[in-house]
Amino acid sequence: MSLTQIGTELVKLLPPEAAHKATIRALKTGLGVPLRAPAHNPALAVTLPKSGLKLASPVGLAAGFDKNCDVPGAMARFGFGFVECGTVTPRPQAGNPQPRLFRLTEDRAVINRMGFNNYGLDYFVRRLKAYRGDVPIGANVGANKDSSDRIADYVTGLEAVAPHADYVTINISSPNTPGLRGLQDKASLEALLNTCGKADRDGKPVFLKVAPDLDAEAIEDIVGVVRGPGKWLAGLIVSNTTLARPESLKSDHKGETGGLSGAPLMAPSTEVLAAFARELAGEFDLIGAGGIASGADAYAKIRAGAQAVQLYSALVFEGPGLVRRIHDELLHCLHTDGFGYVADAVGAGLQA
Repeated sequence: MSLTQIGTELVKLLPPEAAHKATIRALKTGLGVPLRAPAHNPALAVTLPKSGLKLASPVGLAAGFDKNCDVPGAMARFGFGFVECGTVTPRPQAGNPQPRLFRLTEDRAVINRMGFNNYGLDYFVRRLKAYRGDVPIGANVGANKDSSDRIADYVTGLEAVAPHADYVTINISSPNTPGLRGLQDKASLEALLNTCGKADRDGKPVFLKVAPDLDAEAIEDIVGVVRGPGKWLAGLIVSNTTLARPESLKSDHKGETGGLSGAPLMAPSTEVLAAFARELAGEFDLIGAGGIASGADAYAKIRAGAQAVQLYSALVFEGPGLVRRIHDELLHCLHTDGFGYVADAVGAGLQA
């Protein structure tokens, strides 16, 4: 068993949030971090058409793991093709009361109601400036819980991080800040994207992260706004955590409030991803997130229209060695179906 695997098993003995904090501290010291990132098979390389992001691997780290941009370089060396840090808000905030993070081990899932706990933009931007890695880095921005003008918060965040990140994500889909998901409503989203579109984005691509809890009408509304006031966007990240609680859940923690992520989110988030892919027909980049724990999962997202994918919750159970396994399994899936490159498989499932 490797030092990384031993560390993964040890942190599982801690309460979830304590385990996460211990992991970040260890990564900051370099404990268990590879000396260099692995070389990627050229078949995994992908360029996202609208944003122009060039990725050696389509497998990225989702926001939520590294909220304060403390360890992007360390995580990149585990093999991620891109890393996304945040969510960061203009002002520091403590988030919701603890306990607020729960492992649903029997379900390979996590429920969180963290509430955008972070050190604020000043700290985040200092860390972002210090990043020296070759792997593209994204910055995920949000609004303070007590903000009197949430749209202004997004503009502030966008303008602060854009000069130092390779891309920016506007996160309006966390279920743990009251009223935040209301920004996905048609009129509110139009106002948000109109205003952010006029902000100084330093020429960087911007993604909109949406929830999985969207019906056909909501998807149609978002598509309409993205094609109108949001046409300057590079694409969408589909999706954030879900408020749904599938009947299949077994864990004693299944009744906790907050966003559910992990394996139970894989199928519904992929269905929403495919719906957006069909509607947008390649006009915008799509990054698939939600429930990925294997190469087959990543491949399913790619076949559903994603040019790249993100994961986080599976690391809680598998550790960072999962990334290399996903790469191997993804290559096997591509080879089995006769695809030479990831790009060849994007949207293949939509034609079936």
